[in-house]
Amino acid sequence: MTAEPLRVLIADDHAVVRAGLRALLDGEPDLDVVAEAGSGEEAVRLTVRLMPDVVLMDLRFGGSGSGMDGVEAIRQLAVVAPKVAAVMLTSYAGRADVVRALEAGARGYVPKAGLPEELFRAVRTAATGSIGLAPQIVAELVGQVVGPDRELSRREIEVVRLMAAGRSNRAIAEKLFLSEATVKTHLVRIYRKLEVANRPAAVSEAVRRGLLELT
Repeated sequence: MTAEPLRVLIADDHAVVRAGLRALLDGEPDLDVVAEAGSGEEAVRLTVRLMPDVVLMDLRFGGSGSGMDGVEAIRQLAVVAPKVAAVMLTSYAGRADVVRALEAGARGYVPKAGLPEELFRAVRTAATGSIGLAPQIVAELVGQVVGPDRELSRREIEVVRLMAAGRSNRAIAEKLFLSEATVKTHLVRIYRKLEVANRPAAVSEAVRRGLLELT
């Protein structure tokens, strides 16, 4: 039996951008755009009503006039629609914006100037519950924090081990007595050091490098 396509909602205040994203996503057999929103408020309303699998959220809604940006919309969705994965899609890739998005609950962050394959990968990864970050986003975020170091710290190895055991971010945070935001920061550092883009790949690479063993 063929799996149902992932249902995607596009939220961006530019109609031309929405049209371009729809054309890209609808060209993939496993992705289906179910609605478009032109503001953060509309994105929240439509998400609650339609419950898509993934919301592609613009960072800044310049034309909405409401003051609600994409990060605030994602923060609200984490409360009213926690099972819906949100992916930030934006022209801005500053470290502060990426951190804000992840702390609000974003499951991915992709630049609008990136390759279509990166967008598709982020949507599919987010839908599985993992975090999908475009390589240049990881570099922007983590390069300023960890520099050239590629060795995982003892804490980062603990996080990878718990990921390998199938623990969620919340469960990892509870086990290690950390906040979920701190766990997410550890994750992006791990992705950068292992040169991967999601949780399964991080575990696989850690095993390959002999950093942990799966029983």
